[in-house]
Amino acid sequence: MPRLSAVEPFIHPDCDIMDSTFGAYVEIGRGSRLKNATFGDYSYCDRYADIANAKIGKFANIAAFSRIGATDHPLDTAACHHFLYRSADYWDDTTRDEAFFAHRHSRIAHIGHDTWIGAGAIIKPEVTLGDGAVVAAGAVVTKDVDPYTIVAGTPAKPLRLRQPRNIADRLIALAWWDWDHDALRCALEDFRAMKAVAFLEKYQG
Repeated sequence: MPRLSAVEPFIHPDCDIMDSTFGAYVEIGRGSRLKNATFGDYSYCDRYADIANAKIGKFANIAAFSRIGATDHPLDTAACHHFLYRSADYWDDTTRDEAFFAHRHSRIAHIGHDTWIGAGAIIKPEVTLGDGAVVAAGAVVTKDVDPYTIVAGTPAKPLRLRQPRNIADRLIALAWWDWDHDALRCALEDFRAMKAVAFLEKYQG
């Protein structure tokens, strides 16, 4: 019997998960922390990923110790410490700054289909990774990444294309990530053996 299920996610021990939803065949690695995150079908994160305020597409590959939607602190006030907004932790006559948390909650990072985020990479709030994008290990992504583009560095900059633009456009149009489970199984050997161009030709992409 397969380890992953269409019914419920495979969640490893010691995870901290709040206000998050999962598609089919999702796996969450040991010790990961998720808050206000949505995982599309077949996406997974490895150990100790920290993901907040994020919408993740299908077939996303998220490596260990990566961080998506990394929260930030106010920089235009006299202090940036979280006593400003977690005030009830310090005094019994005040409350959390709910407006601050609502704003943070609204700053969604969008991760496209068939993406790969390398170990220890950081994706800042409100950044969009296009379908097929790849983020190198340790990169800090502060700006949107075009589809099928590989970025690296701090801050991350384009390194090269994963696929030429015309091939990338055809893969996006084919949208194999929307195929059902049986169709994926039928095409498995072609996914394994064929280069993207040959796969597109066979499947009329």
